[in-house]
Amino acid sequence: MQVNETLIRDVVAQVLAEVGPAPVVTEVGPAPVVAATSHIGSNGVFSDVDKAVAAAREAYEQLCHCSMEDRLRIIDHVRRISIDQCVELGTMEMEETQIGRLDHKIEKLKTLGEKTPGVEFMRSEVFSGDRGLAVIEHAPFGVIGAITPVTHSLPTITGNAVSMIAAGNTLVVNPHPSGKRVAAEGVRRFNRAIHADLGIDNLICVIEEPTLESADAIFSHRDIALICVTGGPAVGRAALNSGKRAIVAGPGNPPVVVDETADLDRAARAIIDGAAYDNNLLCIGEKEVFVVQSVFDQMMEAMSRAGAMRLNEQQIEKLTSAAMVQVGEGADRHDVAGKELLGQDAAKLAAAAGTSAPDGTDLLYGETPDTHPFVTVEQMMPFLPFVRCPDVDQAIAWAKEYEHGFRHTSIIHSNNVRNMTRMGRSLETTIFVKNGPSMAGLGLGGEGYLSFSIAGPTGEGVTTPMTFTRERRCSLIDDLCILGR
Repeated sequence: MQVNETLIRDVVAQVLAEVGPAPVVTEVGPAPVVAATSHIGSNGVFSDVDKAVAAAREAYEQLCHCSMEDRLRIIDHVRRISIDQCVELGTMEMEETQIGRLDHKIEKLKTLGEKTPGVEFMRSEVFSGDRGLAVIEHAPFGVIGAITPVTHSLPTITGNAVSMIAAGNTLVVNPHPSGKRVAAEGVRRFNRAIHADLGIDNLICVIEEPTLESADAIFSHRDIALICVTGGPAVGRAALNSGKRAIVAGPGNPPVVVDETADLDRAARAIIDGAAYDNNLLCIGEKEVFVVQSVFDQMMEAMSRAGAMRLNEQQIEKLTSAAMVQVGEGADRHDVAGKELLGQDAAKLAAAAGTSAPDGTDLLYGETPDTHPFVTVEQMMPFLPFVRCPDVDQAIAWAKEYEHGFRHTSIIHSNNVRNMTRMGRSLETTIFVKNGPSMAGLGLGGEGYLSFSIAGPTGEGVTTPMTFTRERRCSLIDDLCILGR
């Protein structure tokens, strides 16, 4: 339920009507006509951080005069464009980023338009007693600075915009440079539609030529009240060191455990659906699988029956050489995923492995030791390593080790509730999926709501409009304590 001044006045009037004449309550009218400013007509696209923040601040002041119904109209424009123009915008993103799958780019925009939580998630609390009334409402922060990834450039902006504006905020986005054009075009279309309807421009602002310097300028800007980051460890650390409150959706390396009680064919289908989605670009996507010894061979056969292609040891070695690079010096030297195969199709990975994949193959897989780079590194490509484990205890222990303490996402396939419980308690991940693909943890094939900002490091979890609010308390002392007197 959305609680604003109008609703509070209505509640008060209703209570007082029972004991005497009710006061006249003034209704909140439509959003005021906005006076022209230098930023009107920019449609949210700026080359300069200071100008973008100033425009977003002006838009925020205008949004403060809008009703909750107006907020709904605003986010409905974002949703409608994401749904109605998903093919055009998804194609634009695919052409620019050159990673992932076109059908999934389109689906992500459409689904975020349909399922991202909006004003219906806003709520207030009321406490009443002998000493009066206290209303706990959730107010906006103001202007939010957002950093978005190349993996989901416009989808992340779509999801963030719906939730942040539903909460009463505006936002300034520094997109990944490799997804800047589609980010700017999407924001431009959102703002045009909103301005035509409500007279407010620049509710969503984007830096046209994003750089590390522009990200740093957002982090340090005095008029940015809150930082929301979706990205790797470095940008997450930068946000946390900004001196501002930060909501950080950090990296993941989601493990899968398959025990001896699992429905193996169902598990195989779910693993392929999750790991192959957008060529494994999702941070929640299955990255490595730990299977107990007693069903390991049967699980590998189930993966083949479900349509995945198995690589042998030599092919995996060749793929590893093409997909992984080493960085750092001395004791700090470690493997990272190379950019060449990031988010590429299974066919391209198969070619790198020295073989070819049948048409329609979405995922490659094969057996590796637990120390293999494909296990230890968040690779974001459609190859999935499978590790033999003597028992479920070792499977859970390795899952915990190679999740790296990110507390992001984990998956188990099992019909043993105790094993599910033990894994959940051990890994403590923000998303924990049982007997389904990873996306089910976001309501895609499971229950719940959708967001592409999953704040594990800072603890907010899967974000909603309430995530982007601050708590305010309004107290009335020794009045409206009707009951008991």
